[in-house]
Amino acid sequence: MDTNLSEAIDTLPDAVAAQAFRRLVRHLRHRHDAQNIDLMGLAGFCRNCLADWIIEAGAELDKAAAREVIHGMPAAEWKAKFQTEATPEQLARMDESLKKNAR
Repeated sequence: MDTNLSEAIDTLPDAVAAQAFRRLVRHLRHRHDAQNIDLMGLAGFCRNCLADWIIEAGAELDKAAAREVIHGMPAAEWKAKFQTEATPEQLARMDESLKKNAR
């Protein structure tokens, strides 16, 4: 099964897709225990990727403002409050996961 096919997702009304995206962001804001490095290692994306994606989608924000939209606070504040030091294992898992992102 090719999971990169987008026909079905592209048929969702924009309002529905936007609501699902907002729910994802709110969920990530609630789950500070889900570290960005772990998200990268498992899924190949993290909160910072979402910030980049909203810029790529046309949001007229700079990187810092986009990250604040996603984190719910300045990224540096989020990092100081919630980010832990990445272990060598987490970094290795992230590196392997990112290889799967290549299209």
